[in-house]
Amino acid sequence: MFTEKVFFVLAALLVAGNAFTIAPTRLAGSITTSMSTSLKKRIGGSSLQMISEPHGGVLVNSMVSDADTKKDLMSKCDFEVELDDRQLCDVELLMQGGFSPLTGYMDQNDYESVVSDMQLSNGLIFGLPVVYDTNDERVQPGKKVLMKHKGTPIAIMDVTSRYQPNKVAEAKSCYGVTTLEHPAVLMISTERGKYYCGGKITGLNVPVRDFPCKSPAEVRATLPQDKDIVAFQCRNPIHRAHYELFTRALDDSSLRPDSVVLVHPTCGPTQADDIPGNVRYKTYEVLKEQTNNPRVFWAYLPYSMHMAGPREAIQHMIIRKNFGCTHFIIGRDMAGCKSSLDGEDFYGPYEAQDTAKANSEKIGVVPVPSLNLVYTEEEDYTTADYAKEKGLTIKSLSGTKFRKMLRAGDDIPNWFAFESVVSVLREEAQAAAN
Repeated sequence: MFTEKVFFVLAALLVAGNAFTIAPTRLAGSITTSMSTSLKKRIGGSSLQMISEPHGGVLVNSMVSDADTKKDLMSKCDFEVELDDRQLCDVELLMQGGFSPLTGYMDQNDYESVVSDMQLSNGLIFGLPVVYDTNDERVQPGKKVLMKHKGTPIAIMDVTSRYQPNKVAEAKSCYGVTTLEHPAVLMISTERGKYYCGGKITGLNVPVRDFPCKSPAEVRATLPQDKDIVAFQCRNPIHRAHYELFTRALDDSSLRPDSVVLVHPTCGPTQADDIPGNVRYKTYEVLKEQTNNPRVFWAYLPYSMHMAGPREAIQHMIIRKNFGCTHFIIGRDMAGCKSSLDGEDFYGPYEAQDTAKANSEKIGVVPVPSLNLVYTEEEDYTTADYAKEKGLTIKSLSGTKFRKMLRAGDDIPNWFAFESVVSVLREEAQAAAN
């Protein structure tokens, strides 16, 4: 959260004349998009079905498996750098194809094109920049950099460009605001280095995590090849409403009757007050065993959330396309966030849905708007409109109230959260307290 200490530090910077204000920027010119659609008519019907092909047509995989080859490549590196947790997520997705068609970090042309026009310089739609940030003067074009995380070699970067970004323009275009109250604006302005670098990535070793993250190719191999596959994104423990939402989404008219859902939560860094990824992973695992639903598949994504609302919805759709999904559930205020000062939402409740619908054909993924479900005493979970029409008694429990009840050891109603999930959260909270 935006702590009082951080507030006063930033206030001091503003007084000193270092205000994060809008400044002129050099942006790429307009690019005409000429793209072939991956839509085809479903046999025997008029509806459309997406071909589950990687974004850009090729699933990137730069992993090196041979030990001697790895050793030889590392011997040719000029120096090594340590990756932080956010960078580690980006590298893993780059080297295994989660960010296909990217083969490495974006150069200045692609970066500026994505910032200004939400597309790569070749016209292919892309939601957010993927860049390597640094203050290290050694990272220069022509250098080979060995990237490590806690001593383990992860990847090699062949640096092709180094540039100083206009972070204010990036914030305004990608996140809609330039205020430091937004978590991603705070991140790019106070955590990221002064320079961004582009360069090809060669993968050496997959990071060892508390939660195993399968590559796009590995996930694709587990999914049925002849069915519609709808992805569900989540960055929190899955509660009853979530489960009802993604299982009922399988009845959406855009999906065939035998379609399946891939629950694909992000387990990388998110907001400061979110439950840690390793704890979220444990809640998903116990729920997977408890529900044992043959139409629900589970996998975990090493992605660092930006809370970018509409832009992040596009990024998530592209990533899930690379993992083999044909459809994507878009919830109300997806990837949204609130001001750390006044608690106001940065995005409208349907901005992400509208942006996804407007760009679905360019991406090649069908957005599935999530149902607005509520719990009622009389009929369990129903849509809010139905509950209102029938005059049903709606019950609700805020996230803040839920966390207070957890800390106090109060009973959590079964209609709100699965008992197995609550048990994990209580155990982890107790362990953290001790």
